[in-house]
Amino acid sequence: MKFIKDFFKLEAASGIIIVFAAISALIIANSPYWISYGLFLDFPVEFRAGTLFIEKPLFLWINDGLMTVFFFLVGLELKREVMEGELSVSTNLVLPVLGAIGGIIVPVLIYIGINWSDEIAIRGWAIPAATDMALVLGVLSLLGNRVSTQLKIFLVSITLIDDIAAAIIIVLFYTEALSSNYFFIALSLMPVLYILNRLNVVNIIPYFLVGIVLWVVVLKSGIHEALAGLILALFIPLKSKRNSRRSPLKELEHDLHPIVAFGVLPLFAFANAGVSLQGIDLEFILHPVSLGIAAGLFVGKQLGVFSFCWVALKSGFVSLPSGINLIHLYGVSLLCGLGFSRGFFISSLAFRDTDMILPFDERLGIIMGTVLSGICGYLVLYWSTKNRRDQTKKVIHQ
Repeated sequence: MKFIKDFFKLEAASGIIIVFAAISALIIANSPYWISYGLFLDFPVEFRAGTLFIEKPLFLWINDGLMTVFFFLVGLELKREVMEGELSVSTNLVLPVLGAIGGIIVPVLIYIGINWSDEIAIRGWAIPAATDMALVLGVLSLLGNRVSTQLKIFLVSITLIDDIAAAIIIVLFYTEALSSNYFFIALSLMPVLYILNRLNVVNIIPYFLVGIVLWVVVLKSGIHEALAGLILALFIPLKSKRNSRRSPLKELEHDLHPIVAFGVLPLFAFANAGVSLQGIDLEFILHPVSLGIAAGLFVGKQLGVFSFCWVALKSGFVSLPSGINLIHLYGVSLLCGLGFSRGFFISSLAFRDTDMILPFDERLGIIMGTVLSGICGYLVLYWSTKNRRDQTKKVIHQ
């Protein structure tokens, strides 16, 4: 239980810092220092080892490199949850999976419906499908002990599954031209990781070395590097056979959490949230891309998550976790519309290869949908958990 409490505290604080980083980027991007902000993101960073040469602007190192670390952490969390956590019980897995599926399908359909006729805009169809776990838990932290641990775990389960789905979407639909040679090299590294796992190698260094090679060949293959992080996480041993008290996976997860929560995600938000508001008018805000993303996040997420869960509950083969009612479920569905850093990530891939100056800024839609979802989700949960807060006070006074 202490591990779960520490996790929530860390993620909640991270959500608040992410918001601060995003607001800072917005202010700088609309100040006299906007040129320095652009130069910072465009700063060239290169890596060379023999004939291997990788050069990217700092913006892409943040989006492609550091976010691989994030997806590696997501993979570790998911493996732990599936093997011994809440998701290890099949009945606990069904409802979050259905909610996550609904929270992906409905927002995507809304976006596609609004942007169907624009071949450039349609590239962003997956943007409103993403949910930002750190930001969600940041909002929950504002509610204090009004929100039960069961509700937090349920919401984390949905966002974890959503993150995995986002990684799969990225690999399947936002992969550049595939290089078969590098792809097969990447496949050949998986048996190496499997052997390390079967031999119960608990030293992280061999996995780390293979992981670096895997990241490079996945990058060169044209598949997004996020896949390398997920694959590597699946082979990290959960327990040591020699020392049952030791868990390499949990140790690594514990070490990475503060790095990702207070380094990777805030830096990612700072690099992506710098939207220039100069020349922004109502027509720009209501562009089909911005509107499709905002509607997908605010309307599609709540409709998809809640309706899929509601149908499953009415069918009778699943039930809500203890201490959670339908109003709580609706509040959770609203918070799933917080698509901040993950939305920025997918949008950077969706429109990266577009050479023309686009008549829209998809980040506006992400910000609008996220703000609306956050405010409404907070208000619903604040109102629906009032009795729990009062009961907690009575217990303390007694």
